[in-house]
Amino acid sequence: MVRGIALILLTLGMPSLAAAETMSFGDSIGLLAKSCGAEIVANCRGVNPDSTRLKECLSRNRDVLSQQCASDYLGAFDAIQKRVAARVTVANACQREIVKVCGGSTKETSKSIPCLVSTPKGISNNCLKAVDDAGYR
Repeated sequence: MVRGIALILLTLGMPSLAAAETMSFGDSIGLLAKSCGAEIVANCRGVNPDSTRLKECLSRNRDVLSQQCASDYLGAFDAIQKRVAARVTVANACQREIVKVCGGSTKETSKSIPCLVSTPKGISNNCLKAVDDAGYR
């Protein structure tokens, strides 16, 4: 049972791949596990463990959620979406750096992340902020 919760919550944390400070995937999942772990096991067993379906399941079962889960789950899912949006922003904010500094392709931004993180020379402040907001540094 505990393994099932862990599997669901770990799967949520994987990026499908908004600026401002964003909560990490791990912190968002930790909040869900702490506040809603029992409700997920009791009411959402068998639900495909992606954030959209799990959020829908918890919303459908809102009447049986604990007060803590009801007050925390929307914020946790919102934080996950903000982090995903921040990661998409990196591709836009760092286009020049990905191509010129890192020799990468904007179609495969993820391959240039190590370069963007470790090579501050030639990286714009806008790009560095996007990298920070996405949680890469």
